[in-house]
Amino acid sequence: MKRLYRVLCVTLALAFGAASMFAADAAAGPETTPGATEAERTAAAAAATVAARQTAKQPDFLETLVDSILSLFDVRASGNTATHYAISALLFIIALLARRIVTGIVFVVLRKLAAKTTTTFDDKLFPAMEGPAAAFVMLVGIFASLKVLKLSEAQDFFISNGSRVAFSLVFFWAMWRFFASLLEHGNEIAHEKQLGIAAFMPWIKKSVLTTLLVLGVLLTVQSLGYDVKAILTGLGIGGLAFALAAQDTLANFFGAIVVAIDQPFKIGEFVRIGGNVGGVEDIGLRSTRIRLIDKSLMVIPNKTVAAETITNLSRFTQRRTEQVIGLTYDTKPEQMDAMVEEMKKIILAEAEVDPTSVMVFFRDFSASSLDLWVVYVAKDPDFQKYMRLRQRINLAFMRAVESRGLSFAFPTQTVHLAGEVAEKIAERGRGDTGPPGKRV
Repeated sequence: MKRLYRVLCVTLALAFGAASMFAADAAAGPETTPGATEAERTAAAAAATVAARQTAKQPDFLETLVDSILSLFDVRASGNTATHYAISALLFIIALLARRIVTGIVFVVLRKLAAKTTTTFDDKLFPAMEGPAAAFVMLVGIFASLKVLKLSEAQDFFISNGSRVAFSLVFFWAMWRFFASLLEHGNEIAHEKQLGIAAFMPWIKKSVLTTLLVLGVLLTVQSLGYDVKAILTGLGIGGLAFALAAQDTLANFFGAIVVAIDQPFKIGEFVRIGGNVGGVEDIGLRSTRIRLIDKSLMVIPNKTVAAETITNLSRFTQRRTEQVIGLTYDTKPEQMDAMVEEMKKIILAEAEVDPTSVMVFFRDFSASSLDLWVVYVAKDPDFQKYMRLRQRINLAFMRAVESRGLSFAFPTQTVHLAGEVAEKIAERGRGDTGPPGKRV
């Protein structure tokens, strides 16, 4: 209750303050040139007075409501009577009762209905809209009770502009609460479903609410008769200077938007960006933080992230293995054929391997080995499970090669020598170095 009255008092203070500023500008009248005659200044002042009266006399929903109430009670007097004061007090009392009904009955029922629904959005929306709804009811009662009274033109003008500002502020307050509830609900869904946009929801909320605040201020100012185009022109010039001075910041900001839309990675995933491999720790408005394999922290500007090729190492659907196993050249054709079949059986015996992906072939005669080409795909993308599977298969290959009396090849070279040099090397091996001066 006390909080509602504080909000209402602040709203009315802002409304009447803005209206009084506008009334002072209107009372000052249009500027006249120094060389204008007395008749021209008088005509300009008269035109300003007529325009001000026409602005103040524009009908709105409050005037229509008050006229209907006065017609209902058949009040036709031009001045304030006891009936006017009684109706004014009655409207204020009705507003108090209506506010109590809205907060104590209507929204209580809405909360109970929201508790029965599956979505949680209405659980946030109805409590958020209670304050603006109660303030709207009170503003209707206050300004309607004031308009019942026959006041001077200056006071009527003051009240009309004050009501316009007050209702605008309450309207945008309600819009603020609505979008805040909507974005909060979206943030919960994004975190629940682990969407990539969840990291950007806080600044998306701030951006939307800031835009709504600026829009509300501009429309409220325009409702008072000020030239909003001139204000926007000034903001445009200042915005251009700001944009030129903050090109890198804006580039990083739009890079963050690209990452939020494309969602190439999420916090906690392992990625490769520009040759750097690490886990994503944070995605901000200006930069993305990557914890590298050596546990150092790398901060990459978002404009660089948006321009680089990104490999997400945490989104494997399967893991493919391709390796070449070399055997020595003393391996017989029959042994090689049996080895190929043995390796196929070893791989197919693993339940974690996709059997349709298994390929084992004697592929190449390399410089120092006979090469077998081995390919298979692990069904589970988990890295540790995949490495354990690969270890089991490699150990089985080693046992199979050893059991058949074969050997794995390694880079070697055999040099064949002939002629006089070969004979001298052979003699040296027998210990015959030849006559002095003839050593090789």
